[in-house]
Amino acid sequence: MNVGTLPQPITVGLAPRIAELNWLRIHADLHAQGWARTGTLLNASECQHLVGLYEGPSALFRSRVVMARHGFGRGEYQYWAYPLPDLVSQLREGFYPQLAPVANAWQAALKLEARFPDTLADMLARCHQAGQNRPTPLLLKYGEGDYNCLHQDLYGEHVFPLQVAFLLSQPGVDFDGGQFVLVEQRPRMQSRPHVVPLAQGEGVIFAVHHRPVQGKGPRGGTYRVNLRHGVSTLTRGHRFTAGVIFHDAA
Repeated sequence: MNVGTLPQPITVGLAPRIAELNWLRIHADLHAQGWARTGTLLNASECQHLVGLYEGPSALFRSRVVMARHGFGRGEYQYWAYPLPDLVSQLREGFYPQLAPVANAWQAALKLEARFPDTLADMLARCHQAGQNRPTPLLLKYGEGDYNCLHQDLYGEHVFPLQVAFLLSQPGVDFDGGQFVLVEQRPRMQSRPHVVPLAQGEGVIFAVHHRPVQGKGPRGGTYRVNLRHGVSTLTRGHRFTAGVIFHDAA
């Protein structure tokens, strides 16, 4: 089967839809809590198209990971190969420039020297020059009893500090359980969990590794909070997610 023979989604203006998201609210949420919901972005046809690619031609993917074999949880996922599917490429290219200012503000707050370029192309060029040339966007598949352990998607020296996960299945119809979970670890404090409810076609933007938090009190100061993410156990059905990571892997 050729990629060109696969059913194509009904896609109208994905780039304008990304630009029209409430970025003021998204940026405020990212600074305040390290994650933000996008609201529904992908339509049902686009979600179904991506789900249908999971069992598509092997040339679409560079590798498949069965989580149980590595202690990652239960379920599986596949990393896309280059060239990425058009929808995935549009998501990656459309979100990056909106998130780069937040990423650079976090770097400055944490007194880290590195700054991120304005465009995805320049970010990927930096990765590829360092030997990080394997694409990282992925498609995840969960069934009943599956889950994803808390983790971070780092992959190499050059790490863009934000990523996006899109829920492609419909909660309560296609599956039950399987909530997206974030856990933040603050210095000298117990870990704090966040359960993020998502609708089909909605994305959650979140910190890959760590984010800055402004301290309170007279001593104040900015300190670093680590975040890990995962998925709770599915109790019924199947759940598919598309993950958009902006740095490539070594």
